[in-house]
Amino acid sequence: MTVENLLRSITGNYLHFNRVDSYPDFPNADENDGRQLPKDQLVNSAARFEKTPDFSAEHYYDQSRARTYACCFSTNNSDYIWNNYGNESEKGKVCVVFEFGKLRALLNRALNPEGAALLYEGNVCRQIFSVNYGLVNYVDWVNHRTNERYLSNPILYTYIKDATRFCEENELRISLSTIGIGQFALKDGTLIQFPPSLQLGFDFKEAIANAAIREILLAPEADSWFLTQELSKLRIEPAPVTAST
Repeated sequence: MTVENLLRSITGNYLHFNRVDSYPDFPNADENDGRQLPKDQLVNSAARFEKTPDFSAEHYYDQSRARTYACCFSTNNSDYIWNNYGNESEKGKVCVVFEFGKLRALLNRALNPEGAALLYEGNVCRQIFSVNYGLVNYVDWVNHRTNERYLSNPILYTYIKDATRFCEENELRISLSTIGIGQFALKDGTLIQFPPSLQLGFDFKEAIANAAIREILLAPEADSWFLTQELSKLRIEPAPVTAST
């Protein structure tokens, strides 16, 4: 990510999640992220709900996709990631290295329905999202099928990408999703709209203290003095920053 985005996340105490059907238009963006596979779609469109025959499995998957968010990581510190992400920054780019087990524990605790809440336009709502973690499965996008015998769990499509275009990402992703049937409403009847992105509360200081964040790597051209000064203002004194190679 860019240095600026890292500082925004730390200051705002959040991890950024994009809705999988609304990634911004940038080079190498995946317009099919979370979409049902072409070979699956023919079967899905023919499968109808008994009590709502005008609503197909295809509609269900599309609506699920429009309610699913992802935060994306790579399992490899690769030139591909450094070259393709975090660009167009005045201060350069950084890589935050997490220990996955500790990160997962922090997020599971934060999303525990007994203590978590959803803030929507100033309204405190019940936490409606399920969290999933997984490695992306890279497939032949045009010819692969998942529903030869049974209709697929909609979250499966969030973890499938075109091998030809994206296999070098070696992506691990965290997703937040909710059911693709019906509507969610506030007490006054106002329907909840799902924005293109959301912020999941995340305490970077706590993550650094318990080593869920292991280190911060900087690209050679990144402004390490600026980042160190800004972190100091936030009372974060990391170990010496390691430049990427």
